[in-house]
Amino acid sequence: MANSELAGTSRQGQMFALGLKNRDIAFAVGVTLVLAVLFIPLPPIILDFGLAISLSLSVLILMVALWIPKPLDFNSFPTLLLVVTMLRLSLNVASTRLILSEGHTGPGAAGGVIEGFSRFIVSGNFVIGIVIFAILVVINFLVITKGSTRIAEVSARFSLDSMPGKQMAIDADLGAGLIDEQEAKTRRKTLEDESGFFGAMDGASKFVRGDAVAGIIITLINVIGGILIGVMQYDLSVADAANSYTTLTIGDGLVTQVPALIVSLAAGLIVTKGGTEGAANEAVLGQLSRFPKALYMAAGLLAGMGLLPGFPTIVFFALGGLMAGLGWYIGQQEERLAEDRRRAEIEKERAGAAAKEETVQSTMKLDDLRLEMGEALVPLMSAADAALPGKIKSLRNLFAREFGFVLPSVRITDEPSLPMNSYAVLVQGVEVARGEVRPNGMMVVNPSDNPLQMAGEAAKDPTFGLDALWIQPQQAGEAERQGYTVVDPESVITTHLTEVVKEHMPDLLTYGATQGLIENLDRDYQKLVGEIGGTSPAIMIQHVLQGLLGERVSVRNLPLIVEAIAEAKRTTSNVTGIIEHVRRRLSNQICKSLTDESGMIPVITLSQKWDQEFVDSIRMNGDDKTLIMSPQRIQEFVLDARRTIQTHAAEDRWPAILVSPDARSFIRNMLERVSPMTQVISHNEVHRNANLRTLATIGRE
Repeated sequence: MANSELAGTSRQGQMFALGLKNRDIAFAVGVTLVLAVLFIPLPPIILDFGLAISLSLSVLILMVALWIPKPLDFNSFPTLLLVVTMLRLSLNVASTRLILSEGHTGPGAAGGVIEGFSRFIVSGNFVIGIVIFAILVVINFLVITKGSTRIAEVSARFSLDSMPGKQMAIDADLGAGLIDEQEAKTRRKTLEDESGFFGAMDGASKFVRGDAVAGIIITLINVIGGILIGVMQYDLSVADAANSYTTLTIGDGLVTQVPALIVSLAAGLIVTKGGTEGAANEAVLGQLSRFPKALYMAAGLLAGMGLLPGFPTIVFFALGGLMAGLGWYIGQQEERLAEDRRRAEIEKERAGAAAKEETVQSTMKLDDLRLEMGEALVPLMSAADAALPGKIKSLRNLFAREFGFVLPSVRITDEPSLPMNSYAVLVQGVEVARGEVRPNGMMVVNPSDNPLQMAGEAAKDPTFGLDALWIQPQQAGEAERQGYTVVDPESVITTHLTEVVKEHMPDLLTYGATQGLIENLDRDYQKLVGEIGGTSPAIMIQHVLQGLLGERVSVRNLPLIVEAIAEAKRTTSNVTGIIEHVRRRLSNQICKSLTDESGMIPVITLSQKWDQEFVDSIRMNGDDKTLIMSPQRIQEFVLDARRTIQTHAAEDRWPAILVSPDARSFIRNMLERVSPMTQVISHNEVHRNANLRTLATIGRE
């Protein structure tokens, strides 16, 4: 026996768990059963169960409406309202069927729930029941439902009317940088949900109103139809038929109207909540008890009413004393809160003073990379659709891929002292470049040397100094058809910034940035860094990386660079010698970067005379090498090299200069000022798989 009970309990638990797991199917089955009740006769016990469910659901909805902090937290209410309204109406139809068919048998014909309501409320006198039922209908239909419907209608209208303004406010906050893109999406989603919710509530409130009307009509049909059936079919007197059927009908109407009244109250609570945050008790009671003076006035009024002749003095005095005591308690609480607020203000002022001091300190801190904009260029960085910040972010990704160097964040600010259309690039607080653009124009550059044949404002390309024109955006298509290069102002600034950063990469590779690169290495290579030796291996690595970046050699293969530094450190501590060794280890990478479309490396060589003179002019002093060539000869070499380089630069070709290993670092230093883009490589850096093509020779044989 016990085993069978346990097995039955286990099966029930499994069925309940299965229902929770398939809640979508369970909900669909429940809605289908509600519709089925409209057509299938129900026995009294099933009707009692359904009426109990209707009552419990109504109370649950009311409790949720009381405790939700804001209406959107119960945005399924319109759907739920339709379901519970349909449930009540279907149960009403089922009870009508039982009352009309079995009402002659007595007060229990329609089940225990309706009988209990009829006995408790009617108390043997159906006239009292009719009055109570009429009063509940009036409260529900004319007071709660009508007011809720009007509020829902106005809320829906105002929500739709205010949507464009709220969307513009969100876009403005996003453009001003007060919120990010994710916060803007969240606010837009909330705005759409509010509009949809209040629109749905406007329609759902009609369910409540229609439910009240249907309850009245069904009640009248039950009374009239019951009397006719009792008199004509069961030979009851009019008085007996009216007493029997009216009592059952009033009980049925009360069973229906009580849940309807509860749900209507819940709907009213939700639509009247508006923009108030917090549960209903926090919103209502908190605001009513916020003003002690109002409580004192109410207490005095109650005490005065208690003194009037015929009024229950004890009741009014008790309530007045309660309100006065509550006002005194709230006044004490307000004083304590005011004291706490004063203390918080003092702490805030102290924190503000500390923050101000910190701000003063922060102004002394230099940004590694800063882009200052004139007044007219501010929209390029602050407008809602500004493209400049995104392009600069892409620039950082480009440097990370191409040079293995994480560019520091570029701080973009407005600078009133700059001319309106000018911008300036600062590296570690020092202005290193300045340019001028037209924020509403397009720059036209001619790739050839021919003069530009277009109308526009003459200008110079700030990056390369080429002749250019500023034209209107609508002229861009015509300029492209003529074969000109058309560039928007954001791209002009980004290109200029790119070249500035390439030129100052060694300055931007700080000790902190070097430490970050080392920390990203695998554990084995971090251990190898510790074995390099010296007081600060990180400083040594920083100097080597700065030397490589100064010649625009990528440091992305940092593990190989660390290996090469560790190898060279065994024989020399000279940074220049270590850099030359690292370059030899990176020969394959360097050669690949110099290879043209044909698979060849175009180079310019030195004449035998210059090559021999450099070799003869180098003196060794331990690890250090010194060039003792006279300044006049150095000047002559630079002029010879410059003429040869410019010959190819005019055709936008930048061949590397191939020199002897011992002279490479000296020749690179000589040419750095006249042609920083020209690569200088030694014979030791030519990879075994590389193919060279000599384009010219510096100097005469």
